[in-house]
Amino acid sequence: MTPRTTPRTHPHSRTARRTACAAALLLAVTTLPTSAAAATATATTGHIEGQLPSGATYMMDMPAAWNGTVLLFSHGYNQAGSPNPAQDAPDDATKALLLEKGYALIGSSYATTGWAVTDAVPDQLATLDVFTDRFGTARRTIAWGRSYGGLVTTAIAERHPERIDGSLSTCGLVHGGIANWNNTLDPVFALKTLLAPDSGIPLTGLPDQAAATSAANALTAEVDSAQSSAAGRARIALAAALHNIPVWNQPTQTRPAADDWDAQQANQYDAVKGLLKIAAFNRRQEAEVRAGGNMAWNTGVDYAALLGQSSVRKEVTELYKKAGLSLRADLATLNRAPRIGADPDAVDWMSRTSSFTGKLTKPQLSVHTIGDALVPVQTESALRRAVTAAGSTPLLRQAYVDNAGHCTFSPAEQLAALHTLEDRLTTGRWHGTDPESLNSRAAAADSSTPARYVTYRPTPYLRPYDLAHPADGQ
Repeated sequence: MTPRTTPRTHPHSRTARRTACAAALLLAVTTLPTSAAAATATATTGHIEGQLPSGATYMMDMPAAWNGTVLLFSHGYNQAGSPNPAQDAPDDATKALLLEKGYALIGSSYATTGWAVTDAVPDQLATLDVFTDRFGTARRTIAWGRSYGGLVTTAIAERHPERIDGSLSTCGLVHGGIANWNNTLDPVFALKTLLAPDSGIPLTGLPDQAAATSAANALTAEVDSAQSSAAGRARIALAAALHNIPVWNQPTQTRPAADDWDAQQANQYDAVKGLLKIAAFNRRQEAEVRAGGNMAWNTGVDYAALLGQSSVRKEVTELYKKAGLSLRADLATLNRAPRIGADPDAVDWMSRTSSFTGKLTKPQLSVHTIGDALVPVQTESALRRAVTAAGSTPLLRQAYVDNAGHCTFSPAEQLAALHTLEDRLTTGRWHGTDPESLNSRAAAADSSTPARYVTYRPTPYLRPYDLAHPADGQ
């Protein structure tokens, strides 16, 4: 196995930071806009790009009239080997609105791609140092991020709260790394055990990306074949339920009726294939390399109990009935199947770098769409579990958007969340976190895009793990 990655030490002295910043600013350039929205932004702002000593690039956009707030944006996961540009906003339209309202925007690329938390956190803080040395100390600093960037943002909030005033996670992996990889293991374990028990498809310990791709393709072929039979469709739905994959998970899908089990399963089938292609093998392999081994396990897991807590258990029950298949027998098969154990050193690395205590000292607002298949909305239940155990509940608020897909927020919805967090920072108390108030803020921020906040309570996250509950380990 590849040795674990050792986190870089962030320079703490002011002299060290200034030296690094001086070197970084040698690469400041102005870039051309990439869209109409970006053209509007660059017309009214100063745009700066540069490179940090780590090799990461950074990006900054200053409005013509700065309101004193800097937004430190952490971008999502970039596949190993893919382009890795710096980003300081989630999308061009939101960026244009933020600059129009006077926010300074900053963000880095992170020095590496993949599960790069040990690069991302210091690179983001170093970018903030560059900004401070160039423009002065901000009146207010807010860390925010989307998807994997929500994990980076939460890591900054927990481990470096003195650097920020508050944090905003959108569609974030706020459940942490161990929980993520455990819950990603369960659906593929079910698919292999029930659809291809003699296939020899490896689920962990993948030596390289080629092996990961081969395993993903092999299991995808089994899923495609199973989709042609009622029994196969029921088993795919069971696997989906173990990841809490919602029955409406892409904006392009028709939202199925509450009792249209076939349409619900068809939508999940697409999401299951996406999970196999995106996270279950290739991203897992890259994360295993960083961790120095397999950081996930299903030893001791009762799959009947997991299904009993799943948000879509009723659909699974009905599809098994329709197929004339015994759900009890399949759950027993899963519970008898040989289990996968984790490498303790890899668990330790992932726990130390990518799991959370739940201890907040600054306000955090976490926002999620309810139809997210890649990072299910139940991650918010895992976050609340940790925060509650740590006694930090007064500092956390969560809000939910009625839309399908991963990170499919409108610019209006994102600005509403930001303004709600700012209000908390200004007044010292939360108010206006209810859907009606959030939608009103969204309409005021940008009436041209949707405002879809709703009252919602996610079901439990099926494989929670956090540092507030150390007994949940192996």
